[in-house]
Amino acid sequence: MNRYFYIDTEGKQKGTFSPEELRQEPVKRDTLVWTQGMEQWKRAEEVAELSLLFDPTSSMQAPTMATPQTSAAPTPQAQQMMPKSWMVESILVTILPFMLCSSFFSLLGIIAIVYAAQVESFFNRGDYAAAVEASHAAGKWTRIAMWIAIGWVLLIIIAIILIFVFVGSMAGLGELLNT
Repeated sequence: MNRYFYIDTEGKQKGTFSPEELRQEPVKRDTLVWTQGMEQWKRAEEVAELSLLFDPTSSMQAPTMATPQTSAAPTPQAQQMMPKSWMVESILVTILPFMLCSSFFSLLGIIAIVYAAQVESFFNRGDYAAAVEASHAAGKWTRIAMWIAIGWVLLIIIAIILIFVFVGSMAGLGELLNT
């Protein structure tokens, strides 16, 4: 069963609602509705699944039959938590390594930021599957940028240690030659 959004008389988006739950909402024939899979908003009377909203014979019977189902079935879907967006982490793996060592590899974090921004957008539109997918992609790119940044910092630390060892050994070699 689809879950619908609708635009109220003030132009605000409301949702999500099952067709039975829409009976308690001020939805009229010309109210714009949308559900996942629709390309654009449609008038409620144009959606076949919502025809029961405007059928006077079914309006008397359906609420009593549908009430137990609506209280049990939609609750988990309506209570779904937004997937982790990874926004803070992706910003950190973009900015901090760049500030520490001017690594252009940290710019991979921008990809993570783009995916992180999509998570909330998809979730608010009611597309939970796309929100989860964007969350996974943001997490993947955040981890990639983080490991590259860690590797880059470790490489710099190793280079500094090797320089000190080399300079120290050259000084020791010079003292050995002078004696």
